Amino acid sequence: MSARSIASLGVLAGIAIALAPVPGAGQPAHARPDLQGVWISNSATPLERPKALEGRASLTDQEIADLKRRANRIFNETNSDYAGGDALFLSALADLDRYKNPAGNSTAGSVEMVPRDFDNRTSLIVDPPDGRVPPLTPDAAKRAGAFATSRVRFDPADPEDVSFDRRCLTFGTPRLGGNYGAGPFSYYQIVQTPDYVVLITEFIHEARIIPLEGRPHLPPSMTRWNGDSRGRWEGKTLVVDTTNFSPKSHFMGSADGLHLVERFTRTDRDTIAYEITLADPTTWTTPWSAVIRLKRTGDKMYEVACHEGNYYTMQGVLAGARSAEQK
Repeated sequence: MSARSIASLGVLAGIAIALAPVPGAGQPAHARPDLQGVWISNSATPLERPKALEGRASLTDQEIADLKRRANRIFNETNSDYAGGDALFLSALADLDRYKNPAGNSTAGSVEMVPRDFDNRTSLIVDPPDGRVPPLTPDAAKRAGAFATSRVRFDPADPEDVSFDRRCLTFGTPRLGGNYGAGPFSYYQIVQTPDYVVLITEFIHEARIIPLEGRPHLPPSMTRWNGDSRGRWEGKTLVVDTTNFSPKSHFMGSADGLHLVERFTRTDRDTIAYEITLADPTTWTTPWSAVIRLKRTGDKMYEVACHEGNYYTMQGVLAGARSAEQK
């Protein structure tokens, strides 16, 4: 293990020590389920229900077996591009001969496909019942159009055009839709004490420190990239309520109007049902919910060397731009 990874593990240990249990807040600690450990989200289920499966919330076991067989052929027996996000499921559903990345940035043969789990669900979205993201409000549609227009003029050599995830500031909250390929593929580590829960995510090694002792949210004027989270126990479910998102946040078109509620329920020894409900009347016509199944893993989580500012990448971007100008 590198010195940097050892230092990262030391930071996690420091978090656990700093958040030492303070007896007596809320539900008795012995009555709470233990959510601690490293968990992985690697479902192949798409975020939205494909049009080809309209009206169907689940698939048969035979259909799942067929999808697995097709996915194995497309991505293990042909020279297909890496399939990020929902692309693996959709490619198997369409029974493609070969998957070609529509963005043109082929990575065929350069990376190994992350193992993905197929289950009977046809969408991660469980509400609305059609398994689709609700329509945008008229104002949100205008914002989306303006954003799309601005991306037409996108200049990857201009630091002002580089998004905050590429600058390694944050990948945002919640992690829905995935990053670096398998979406929503990600590792999560949960550290738990009677008065705090810490949610640590693999990419950009962010730690959300969530108090459980009933303190109020920050004043509305104080905003954060990932919002202001407060947790509570409802029976065996950990509920995390997050408001105060920064106006510069951009979760699927939503920003400071976003209200996020996350529910973590231990359904068996090796599974947590992670339910995400999103509401923003300035963005969607109705709230909507998705459920991700987190599976226990014996894998260890190591630091992803993506540091704030991502200066080395920026130097490469700018150096490439200057070279292109000279040519």
